Amino acid sequence: MPTPHIEVDKKGIIAETVIMPGDPLRAKFIAETFLENPVLFNTVRNMFGYTGTYKGKKISVMGSGMGMPSIGIYSYELFKFYDVQNIIRVGSCGAYTDEIDLYDVILVEEAYSESTFAKVMGGIDDEILKPSNELNKKLENAANSLNIKIHKGRIHSSDVFYRVNFEDYKKIRDTYGCIAVEMESFALFANAMVTGKNAACLLTVSDSLVTKKATSSEERMKSFTNMMKIALEMA
Repeated sequence: MPTPHIEVDKKGIIAETVIMPGDPLRAKFIAETFLENPVLFNTVRNMFGYTGTYKGKKISVMGSGMGMPSIGIYSYELFKFYDVQNIIRVGSCGAYTDEIDLYDVILVEEAYSESTFAKVMGGIDDEILKPSNELNKKLENAANSLNIKIHKGRIHSSDVFYRVNFEDYKKIRDTYGCIAVEMESFALFANAMVTGKNAACLLTVSDSLVTKKATSSEERMKSFTNMMKIALEMA
């Protein structure tokens, strides 16, 4: 049966491994650029999902939308109702340190958040959640095989994009050791925990809170290919 947000009515159409960008147009770009014979399986709310093959492996790619509530819905439905075993988020982030530049790739080792998502959704009290260690090892190996440099570290999963007190990021960075900020991975990791599945997150730096450098929306959709290649190679 279809779920409220995914129109697939039977198992097997969606692959066991799903690559999940936030932007559904980035999902479309990945499918059309990298996958062989991609088939569109979801258009509900224009949250596009595709299944195809990459180097002979069956892979799906689907957008998550922005923020923890949105990725929380899509990742839970994929894990719970479609036998998805692995979700790899490929998203954008803002750098919290000038040691990380635009287009650099980050492999998330931990996600800190002030969010109550994990507590409300699954009774998880922790404010720092981890991805799958096995997936992270595979992603790091894939990056090495492709000669793509990655940063590894803890990131901040924020509930909000705009803060009245912009300088708050410095306290979060210094207190929790976060090297960048995004808005989804904490919820993804929580859903993986409660469903007994696997999740990981690769991020590309789209802007810097320190240097104020930034990329355009088109660049974010079409130019963040290194993290896509790593995820596809690992999957």
